[in-house]
Amino acid sequence: MAKSPKQKLQAKNVHVVFGGIKALTGVTLTLNAGDILGLIGPNGAGKTTLVNVLSGFQKPKPGTIELDGRDVSDLSPRKMAQAGIGRSFQAARLFRKLTVLENLTVAGLGIGLSRKAATSQARDILDWIGYRHGHDRQCDSLPYSDERRISIARALALQPSFTLLDEPASGMNEQECELLMETITGIPKNFGCGVMLIEHNMQVIMGVCHRIHVLDGGRSLAEGSPEEVRNDPNVLRAYLGDRASQKNAVI
Repeated sequence: MAKSPKQKLQAKNVHVVFGGIKALTGVTLTLNAGDILGLIGPNGAGKTTLVNVLSGFQKPKPGTIELDGRDVSDLSPRKMAQAGIGRSFQAARLFRKLTVLENLTVAGLGIGLSRKAATSQARDILDWIGYRHGHDRQCDSLPYSDERRISIARALALQPSFTLLDEPASGMNEQECELLMETITGIPKNFGCGVMLIEHNMQVIMGVCHRIHVLDGGRSLAEGSPEEVRNDPNVLRAYLGDRASQKNAVI
């Protein structure tokens, strides 16, 4: 059951506190349909916490999440997925005793597709990401890089309006990263959804993102084009400390 396209996913003045520690403080950002938005920042900046908020795994207090103007802050992760928010995780979280094909089929069944349609969709998505063999391989035997790819494919099987990818390049070599960049670049065009990408690999971020939002210490530090962010002195300082004063310092 295809969903009507959503045009805008917004976080508005989002705060999250864990036991007195401020994980997010007043974060506001917008992800539009067709966007590839990078979300970067030093370790502990609040990136995964923000993705958890956007996908229903963490509730903002205070703050709101809006999907095309509708407040969805209180929806469960399952309801968020049904509303059009798909995501992958740092740990792939595949159903390890199911096959690759079954993992994607389950996602399709979860949005109301028949088994036949869900299976057909799963095969199409796996072919699109270049995983044309091994559909019947059990997921507990997959190499780490394949786990990352299948996690993205399963998110796409939810027919999302927005896909949130949490460090998909982690553990990948240079060649695998190049293939990943091609995949991410093609998602808006081929699936009609916006993409938010959390990633420490700056080659991937700079190579695929239209805009980049930078977090530091749970606060928004900067947002702009890759070139603007690359040359922002506040961003350089957050990543490089005193070395930010060096003329040729880059992220």
